[in-house]
Amino acid sequence: MPILCASVAIVLLDQAVKAWVLSAMALGDRIVVVPGFFNLSHVQNTGAAWGVMQGLSHWLIALSFVMMATMIAFRRQLIGDAPIHRLILGVMIGGVWGNLLDRIKLGYVVDYLDFHWRSWHFPAFNVADAAICVGVGLFFLLQALERKQACATAA
Repeated sequence: MPILCASVAIVLLDQAVKAWVLSAMALGDRIVVVPGFFNLSHVQNTGAAWGVMQGLSHWLIALSFVMMATMIAFRRQLIGDAPIHRLILGVMIGGVWGNLLDRIKLGYVVDYLDFHWRSWHFPAFNVADAAICVGVGLFFLLQALERKQACATAA
């Protein structure tokens, strides 16, 4: 159940914010939230993370389905049975679904979180992107901590 709950929560939050961006902001509009650091910006991304693979929406749709199927089919091999493991998987799946829905409905992904500092500018992203990255990061962190604990127990 944690997988489904986390996935649905991420998709609902992601799609709600994207709907607001589409209704309240024209393409290219920017709302300064924290001057010199953070804006809400309406960006269309026809590629993957950081704009790579621009214009390859059909391939990215297929890749999204393959990744979700892989995560679900091999979930027992990829993650443990603890609730935190299932929560992390749910967050990742929710992120993939959030962007997949955009690609299917719109032909692009709506990005809006826009961070910058001095001359450094991080490419705009969205809640779904953040969920995927946080989920993957937590997955690797948890794996490392579990291996460390297993090594300490074995010694």
